[in-house]
Amino acid sequence: QVQLVESGGGLVQAGGSLRLSCATSGRPFSSAAMGWFRQAPGKEREFVAAMTWSGSSSDYADSVKGRFTIFREPANDTVYLQMNSLKPEDTGVYYCARARTGLSKRHDDYAYWGQGTQVTVSS
Repeated sequence: QVQLVESGGGLVQAGGSLRLSCATSGRPFSSAAMGWFRQAPGKEREFVAAMTWSGSSSDYADSVKGRFTIFREPANDTVYLQMNSLKPEDTGVYYCARARTGLSKRHDDYAYWGQGTQVTVSS
């Protein structure tokens, strides 16, 4: 059974940084892409970033390009989202997800989800 557990959220001032972690367990992940999505109050869940498990390819939402980085530490099965130069509009619940196959920006293409971690950016 696949399990994803996010951590690292919190309250930060605009311009600050946070690193989110997604601990993975369960079925082998070598063939599946991993992604991060976020959902602000009253808004739909939106794509933030995704990467292949190998790290050879990644994709980002235009709104976070140049500020966020998705990566995985080879030594463990944790996927990270490094968030720099945070803005108030980055506020929301951030979810880690495992895709059914390759890279995708569509949340319907992701089969497994974590419980989410809250990120709040104050102005």
